[in-house]
Amino acid sequence: MSSKPISLPSHRPLLSRTGWAAFLVALIVVCAVAPVLNLRVPSESIFHLSDYGVGLVGRIMCYAICALAMDLIWGFTGILSLGHGLFFALGGYAMGMYLMRQIGLEGNYKSELPDFMVFLDWKELPWHWTFSDSFVATLFLIIAVPGFVAFVFGYFAFRSRIKGVYFSIITQAMTFAAMLLFFRNETGFGGNNGFTDFKRILDIPVATPSMRMTLFVLTGVTLLGFFLMARWLINSKFGRVLQAVRDAETRVMFSGYNPLGYKLTIWTISAMMCGVAGALYVPQVGIINPSEMSPANSIEIAIWAAVGGRATLIGPILGAFIVSGAKSWLTVAYPEFWLYFLGALFIGVTLFLPDGVVGLVKRLSKTNIKSGDRS
Repeated sequence: MSSKPISLPSHRPLLSRTGWAAFLVALIVVCAVAPVLNLRVPSESIFHLSDYGVGLVGRIMCYAICALAMDLIWGFTGILSLGHGLFFALGGYAMGMYLMRQIGLEGNYKSELPDFMVFLDWKELPWHWTFSDSFVATLFLIIAVPGFVAFVFGYFAFRSRIKGVYFSIITQAMTFAAMLLFFRNETGFGGNNGFTDFKRILDIPVATPSMRMTLFVLTGVTLLGFFLMARWLINSKFGRVLQAVRDAETRVMFSGYNPLGYKLTIWTISAMMCGVAGALYVPQVGIINPSEMSPANSIEIAIWAAVGGRATLIGPILGAFIVSGAKSWLTVAYPEFWLYFLGALFIGVTLFLPDGVVGLVKRLSKTNIKSGDRS
């Protein structure tokens, strides 16, 4: 008796032709158009990109990296984290420690120690500041510290098969506990004031237009690079297993796969992405403090992914721009209504747009195509 051969899924390209065209346009805008509009076009011109605009878009691109990281674990793996603000802040603190060491003798107390340590009468740097004067070591810590914390937490959580709302609550509790820890002065992280008053990075002044634009371009290129990496992961066999875990984890186990390794790997990668986003965020805003670990910030990351559209990769990026852009406008124009707007937005998306903005666009496109065929 002959049996039909099993056909494996065909290899999907990383991006379609239209996708590559859009990617190149985004790359050109980030690396060429924005720098020219900011540095070369006169400030009185309507085409000038202001320093405020550069800083705002740069911050939102950092948020978009976090939203993309959230999509990998929530949209494609089914793990809702309400603690990713912790990994974002850990990367930011690692960069902030380096920036504080770069101040040198230019602080208010003219000491090699950061000003807050002199104020607290510290005589020497604590042990966890040992490599903070090295940029190379800082780059390693930006990735390693969030990755290590995520790996240890994820190993015990996933091994215990904690999932669903219980996992979300535990991640939020972890973030809240870390925030309380960093608020304490004796931990050596600046207490509730955190780190600020940065002067230089790699001995180059931070507050110059050229450095501001360099950080902007670096953030944009990092976001685009992470997008390609995420596409590659999701299109691979690894990504297909992740989606199978999301849809039916028990069946995956019966098929001979151990979900622990897959969930732990994508969880750790997602945390490291947030750490990189935090490190890019700190020199652009000029401050890092424990408020970045607040549970509200982690919830907002999930809202970005939900508004844009989970399991789409591009959707969470759009969601970060939509929500953060609205926040920047509303907190200035109508500050008392911002939280109400955010809550209404999340409820509205949950009830009427379960697939987010990207899902709405897809449905409208299909409707237009069908109406065109009938005509």
